[in-house]
Amino acid sequence: MIPLGIKKEVSVKDMKEVGAFVASVRKSQGISQLELSLAADVGRRFVVELEAGKATLQSGKLLKVLSVLGIDLRLVEPKGV
Repeated sequence: MIPLGIKKEVSVKDMKEVGAFVASVRKSQGISQLELSLAADVGRRFVVELEAGKATLQSGKLLKVLSVLGIDLRLVEPKGV
């Protein structure tokens, strides 16, 4: 996981941005795609497709990958709702 104090926060609009963020965090942690896939109990192909920005991924698997990397997913209600 990213060391404490060096957290990066981004707002994403599409799966390409999610994939790029996941790849960046994975590489900063020195983890290969295969190691990530084994730790998250998903196929390596899933990790490859996630990092490539595939729009039709299984959300449960995505959440597993994010958890293994220590990425916190936040959903924010729109203002005025």
